[in-house]
Amino acid sequence: MTDNTSQAAASQPAAAMTEDLEELVLCESFSSDLQAVARSAKVVAAMGARHLGTAPDFLVIDGVTHLRWSFGTPKVLLLGHHDTVWPIGTLATHPWSVVDGVARGPGVFDMKAGLVQTFHAMAGLGSLDGITLLITGDEEVGSITSSGLIQDTARGLAAAFVMEASADGGALKTSRKGTSLYTLNVHGKAAHAGLEPEKGANAGIELAHQILAIAGMGAGATTVTPTVLSGGTTLNTVPAAATVGVDVRAAETAEQERVDAAMHALQPSVPGTHLEILGGPNRPPLEGSMSAALFALAQELAAGQGLGPLTSASVGGASDGNFTAGVGCPTLDGLGAVGGGAHANHEHVILSEMPARTALLQALIDAVR
Repeated sequence: MTDNTSQAAASQPAAAMTEDLEELVLCESFSSDLQAVARSAKVVAAMGARHLGTAPDFLVIDGVTHLRWSFGTPKVLLLGHHDTVWPIGTLATHPWSVVDGVARGPGVFDMKAGLVQTFHAMAGLGSLDGITLLITGDEEVGSITSSGLIQDTARGLAAAFVMEASADGGALKTSRKGTSLYTLNVHGKAAHAGLEPEKGANAGIELAHQILAIAGMGAGATTVTPTVLSGGTTLNTVPAAATVGVDVRAAETAEQERVDAAMHALQPSVPGTHLEILGGPNRPPLEGSMSAALFALAQELAAGQGLGPLTSASVGGASDGNFTAGVGCPTLDGLGAVGGGAHANHEHVILSEMPARTALLQALIDAVR
């Protein structure tokens, strides 16, 4: 085979993946638009049916459309999502494009390229026995309707491979912080700020005390961040109510539990006010122990394929891999696209990396099922 012929043969998988990626990116799938998510699910299902030879089950939970393919006795879970953070109409300002081997467009990196790689990896296997593929429709908004589905599907399996985009430089994600989300509502008593402020119970002042207390709960790698806050009604009224949202990221379950206990132990400082604490842990941590063996396997397989040394990363952002690890399923994340700019204007995918990542996924599946 001549060099030109070899190059042409090698380019065929990349070209086919690029065509599939364009199809997915051109179907916008903003998480908060359930009709758009449903349309996207149909496009993803049709693409999967072309590659896998069978249609998925459509699982609609509270209006959100998820897809699942199952083959034989489940051993391995491939996990991804088809929703994105980009509002409908983003294509007008961030159009699909390919320039110098780099693809751009809303959701191209997070995580439509990962779905394309998954379909091509599965299509290249001799058998699909033992594989379950789950593609959810609400990952970007906290997996509210899909978390139970993910946990039930992953429980007892040998491995979960999460097709989220890679970390910088193509690194696999071997640990992720768990997330907790809270809303703290302060209830006080209104009064005229000029005539009789002493008769009020200032929820704003109480909120200030609580924000300082909450911000002090962070320790080491654990971050506790007061975020959205509001309070009061008019400039001349003692605030009767105030509220703050709290974002917590913890690398270990014990830390997540510590902060949760501290949040629920908060007490008011301003007489006449009382606190209402809503929320709690959203995703458990993906601890490094849950990915260590799979990452070592991936390194071995990558070396055998001549892919060069794999690197790993611990990240603060959560994914649905947190749920699989939380039920005891060994989990390796970040197996999707190589590129960057998730949720940002410079979101992009390096197309030449897609075939190699696809081959690595194939090898991982065959090694564990």
